Amino acid sequence: MIMQQHKIVFGGTMGAGKTAAIIALSDTPVISTEALNTDAQAHRKLLTTVGIDYGEICLDDGSIVGLYGTPGQDRFDFMWSIVCKGAIGIVILIDHSRADSLKELEFYLSTFGNFGSNIVVGITHLDEGHEQKLKIYREWMQVNQKIFPLFAVDARKKGDVLLMIETLITRLEIQSEFSI
Repeated sequence: MIMQQHKIVFGGTMGAGKTAAIIALSDTPVISTEALNTDAQAHRKLLTTVGIDYGEICLDDGSIVGLYGTPGQDRFDFMWSIVCKGAIGIVILIDHSRADSLKELEFYLSTFGNFGSNIVVGITHLDEGHEQKLKIYREWMQVNQKIFPLFAVDARKKGDVLLMIETLITRLEIQSEFSI
């Protein structure tokens, strides 16, 4: 039986690096539900998550944080609300190399925003795609009045992923201080 005190969910586009982020951060071997990708039109990657990926990190105070990765395909959207239940935060990863990355950002923020408000956004694959980098995402958030921390990340790098997790935890601590 998996026992943890806290839960963070990774959601976002197929191929954005959710599984890679959990692998980079987890202190335990990751339980993965990757299978052969049968949706080559959606993404060219060989494997894709079809269930839930799971890893854990142990914080300095001994607290254990469960890291849950969701499938990126919207045909698995029935799982998202179940996985997000009880989460202290949500990391949304968006693949910058995809032509419709802004539409995907809007979709995942809207959808996962229904499951929690403590959200950070990581933009991956910035070495690919057009040159606008983070500017287009900042401008989109400003125009759409969305206020979420936004990061350029390499999901394979522990430091990049850890910064997003620390931001979620800090936001949670600030929210609880103001609610007292």
